[in-house]
Amino acid sequence: MIITSMTFIIALYIFMLAAFTGYVVISRVPSILHTPLMSGSNFIHGIVVVGALSALLSATTLAEQIIGFLGVLFGAGNVMGGYVVTDRMLAMFKPSTTKPANKSDEKSAS
Repeated sequence: MIITSMTFIIALYIFMLAAFTGYVVISRVPSILHTPLMSGSNFIHGIVVVGALSALLSATTLAEQIIGFLGVLFGAGNVMGGYVVTDRMLAMFKPSTTKPANKSDEKSAS
């Protein structure tokens, strides 16, 4: 595959457009919705992992293999981090499991 300067410019344009769009979308989300938005973005990170796996499997040089491996590693880390944050968020809404001391036990001890 031959990469021309025009192909590089188009790829750079798409990357810059995606970065700008992501910034605008995230900056307009109220702070109360950031954690649910992050838990929903695990789906997107899963697609990133699939894309990185595809790049890794089609890699022919050592540099491409290293970049593909790092893509899979960082994408999987993002997915795991999203699930950890989601679990912590959901734990905030669970009732506490500690039971208060039984008053009948206190009377029998005295």
